[in-house]
Amino acid sequence: MRSLVAGGTDAYKVVVVASDRPHAEGLIWAREQGIPTFALSPKDVGKQAYEAALDAALREAGAEYIALAGYMRLLSDDFVRRWRDRVINIHPSLLPKYKGLDTHARAIAAGDREAGCSVHVVTEELDGGEVLGQTIVPIEPGDTPELLSTRVLAAEHRLYPRVLAEWLTR
Repeated sequence: MRSLVAGGTDAYKVVVVASDRPHAEGLIWAREQGIPTFALSPKDVGKQAYEAALDAALREAGAEYIALAGYMRLLSDDFVRRWRDRVINIHPSLLPKYKGLDTHARAIAAGDREAGCSVHVVTEELDGGEVLGQTIVPIEPGDTPELLSTRVLAAEHRLYPRVLAEWLTR
């Protein structure tokens, strides 16, 4: 999220930072930067009410697009349909390989020589939308999921702002 804010160009401006974790560090940082925030736990209100409140907060802030970053919940099909072709996400694998969780451990266990990250359009299918950009990260001998994760995260921070700007100005 910080790299998206820092990478903002004439192509986009972050108008609200939202989280399903009210005490997330990113929310604190966004408030310190003067960026409006939205925070609500779905556990407190249920998924449908949470998504309705999130949708209202995004629209009230004037959001036209959504860039997910570190968002570890599945959005409902209804929410995705309301924002069709206006939601993108960063994923820590070279999609379509390793959709879902534990991507680094799965790549290492498979004996892959490279991993990476992908920016993709969010659809109703988990990590199944059009891939807009990718960065390859070599898997080094002796890599652990944690070590690989650190290098992939650095690649994500470089890739995501660039791909977001390109996608919005296409």
